[in-house]
Amino acid sequence: MSADILKKIDLEDMKNIALGGAFLGTGGGGDPYIGRLMAEQAIRANGPVDVVDVDSLADDALVIPVAMMGAPTVMLEKLPRGDEANNALKSLEDYLGKKADAIFCIEAGGLNSTIPIAVAAGVGLPIVDGDGMGRAFPELQMVSMTMHDITACPMVMADEKGNSLVLNTVDNLSTEKFARVITIEMGGAGLIALYPMTGAQAKKAILRGSMSLINSIGRIIHEEQAANRNPVHKLSKDLNGVSLFEGRVMDVDRRTEGGFARGSCTIEGLGSYDGESISLEFQNEFLLAKTADGKPKAITPDLICLLDLETGQPITTEQIRYGFRVIVFGLPCDPQWRTDHGIELAGPRYFGYDLDYQKLEALN
Repeated sequence: MSADILKKIDLEDMKNIALGGAFLGTGGGGDPYIGRLMAEQAIRANGPVDVVDVDSLADDALVIPVAMMGAPTVMLEKLPRGDEANNALKSLEDYLGKKADAIFCIEAGGLNSTIPIAVAAGVGLPIVDGDGMGRAFPELQMVSMTMHDITACPMVMADEKGNSLVLNTVDNLSTEKFARVITIEMGGAGLIALYPMTGAQAKKAILRGSMSLINSIGRIIHEEQAANRNPVHKLSKDLNGVSLFEGRVMDVDRRTEGGFARGSCTIEGLGSYDGESISLEFQNEFLLAKTADGKPKAITPDLICLLDLETGQPITTEQIRYGFRVIVFGLPCDPQWRTDHGIELAGPRYFGYDLDYQKLEALN
């Protein structure tokens, strides 16, 4: 899909970005509504946010992603106070003794595509047209920066009470493990600033064009909804995706455990899928789609999206309910995730599934 290049983010853009981020979030990345409200408030107070190409950054620029970490289910009840992400960024700048030159999104997700915009508007910085995943993943080390030997630390975590902590660890997996424990002590969710990098490093590591793509996907969904068409058909064509299943949610097993929303849901087929069923496994994000006889239909790191059958609206893992009529939609991941390093970081065996990664295109 050739996305229209985004140059500025204003109030009108936020509805598309929140929606497009939720779509690429593969069920995770947090509730887009909360992040959208925070970004809109910041834009109203401070004006639009400039969007810059990573190649326009000086090689010695300081580039920092900000994000929410924790279980998305917690955010349904524990709303951010609003300044935690700004505090995390400022604390990291103070620790480094240098001001950031640009912000970017660590992942594509409803909340984590919008909180960085709120921070950028609040501190008067541009946001880079890119991210570290091209989708959402549940763990901190599952980013393109890890594949390019950029360290997550120093990392700052901040909560709504005003606490902030600086982490320095030996590797990015250790960062995830320590930070996850702290997140639980923060009530299940915290705001973070991490992976401080130079402009030169960012040019090598960041997946380009993510903000423009998110905006374009959100616009397509809204336009198709306005025309009373399900957006899945156009998204399939434009994104090289595939509709994997249509049905009704019959069972949801969801728990908040170890700082994640974990579980599965079972979907019984409707229409041409009548008599069949499919199950989705998730850890914040959807990781595996398989038929009743155990045959995989889509496997992480490829994207598995759950959409409303009538409207194409993305459904996050914390929103799934019995009776929802849904489409399961698959999308190929960024080519970097299909390398040996990418599959080692975020493939099925890392999550404990006893199967090898197979490309979405080979399974369907």
